[in-house]
Amino acid sequence: MTQNQIFDLLLRNARLRGGQGLQDIAVRQGRIAAISPALAGTAVVEAVVEEDAGGRLVLPGLVDTHIHLDKSCLLCRCRDAGGGLKGAIAAVSRLKRDFTIEDVYERGARTLERAITQGTMHMRTHVELDPLVGLRSFEAMKRLKRDYAFAIDLSICVFPQEGMTHDPAIERLLAQALAEGADLLGGCPYTDADPSLQMERIFALAVAHDVDLDFHLDFDLDPSWSHLEEICRRTMAAGWHGRVAVGHATKLAAIDDAALERMIALLADAGVGVTALPATDLYLNGRDANHRAPRGVAPVHRLAEGGVAVSVATNNVLNPFTPFGDGSLIRMGNLYANLMHLGPESFGRCLDLISNGAARLMRIADYGVAVGGQADMIVLDADDEADAFGGIAVPLMGFKRGRKSFVRPAATLLR
Repeated sequence: MTQNQIFDLLLRNARLRGGQGLQDIAVRQGRIAAISPALAGTAVVEAVVEEDAGGRLVLPGLVDTHIHLDKSCLLCRCRDAGGGLKGAIAAVSRLKRDFTIEDVYERGARTLERAITQGTMHMRTHVELDPLVGLRSFEAMKRLKRDYAFAIDLSICVFPQEGMTHDPAIERLLAQALAEGADLLGGCPYTDADPSLQMERIFALAVAHDVDLDFHLDFDLDPSWSHLEEICRRTMAAGWHGRVAVGHATKLAAIDDAALERMIALLADAGVGVTALPATDLYLNGRDANHRAPRGVAPVHRLAEGGVAVSVATNNVLNPFTPFGDGSLIRMGNLYANLMHLGPESFGRCLDLISNGAARLMRIADYGVAVGGQADMIVLDADDEADAFGGIAVPLMGFKRGRKSFVRPAATLLR
C-alpha cells in the first residue's frame, strides 16, 4: 500500500526553462523534493501549502554578485557631485564620515527590499572600510544580513575604496571585520598609491583568513596598462583558483580581438571570474568622447564562451556613481543584451548572467530549480523565457527555502 507523501509546499502548474509542459514542484524542509507533471492530482500527495503558478515561468532566485548597499540612496545628499569616477568617490568620501549605523541600515534596507521584490535571493554587497567610516557600515550590513535572512542570503565583502597602503589602520580594520563576520575581502588597486602592494597585502589577508576575493579592477578604457594579469598571476600563486572575481574590468572593452582572446585564456586558467556592471560602466565611462562615447562594458558573454565564470550585476543605486536603479536584475541583464546587440537567440545566456552563471561565480551550492536543490524560486509574469527577459517581466511571488517571501500581484486593468 502506497503511503501519502506530505510536502511543505506544492507549487502547481510551473513552466521551467527548457522544459516541456507544466510541472508541479514539491518542497520538503527547504529543498526541492520532486518535480513532475500533475503531482497535485496524485492521491498520495499532500501539501501543507499549495500555490498555483498559473502556467508562468519559474526561475531560481536571482543572484546579484556586486552591489554597494552602504552607498545606495545618497542622491538627495549630493546631486551636485559632478560626473566621473573621481567626482563620485570624492562626493561619497565627504559624506561617509557622518554615516551612522542607523542611516546606513535604513538606506540599505530600502535598496534590499526593492531587490528582493524584483526576485533577488542571493547578493554580495561591497562595504567600504577606512578611518572615515570605521566599522559603522559593516555593522549595519551585519544587521541587514540577519534581519532579511528570511528572503535573501547576503554576503558581505569588505574593501578599501580609497586606497590601503598609505595607512596601516585600514588593513587593521579589514582584518577586524574578517574576524567579526565579513564573508570575503575586496580590493581597489587603481585608487592606491601602490597598487601592486595592495594586491599583495589583500591576497595575504585572504589566505590568512581563508576567504574569497572580489576586486574592483581596470575601471577605465585605457588599454595601455592593466592590473588584471597581475591578479591572475597572484591567484595562481596563492592557489585561489575559482575563489577570485573582479568587477568592472572595462578595459576588456577597449582591447583588440587578439588581446581579448589571450585574456580570456588567462582568466580561465587562473579561475578568475568577471562581473560586468552595465549601468555604472555606461554612466561613468567615455565621458570625454561626448556623443561618440564607447559602450565601455566588459563583454562577459564572450568570456563565458571561453569557460570564465561571469555575471552581470547592479553595483550602485541612486548615488553619484549611478543615479538610477530599481533593483531589477532582469532589467540589468536586458540592458546588457541591448548594448551588446544580443537578440532572442541569446536571451537564455543572458538570464544565466544573473542566475546560474552568477551562482557559479559566487560558489553557491545546490542552486537551481532541480530535485535536491535549495527551494529558492520566483514566479515571473510571463509564460516563456523570451517574453520574460525581453519584456523585463515582473516577479509575482517568491519562495525562499520553500517559504513564501514576497508577493507582487499582477497588474489589473479596470475598464
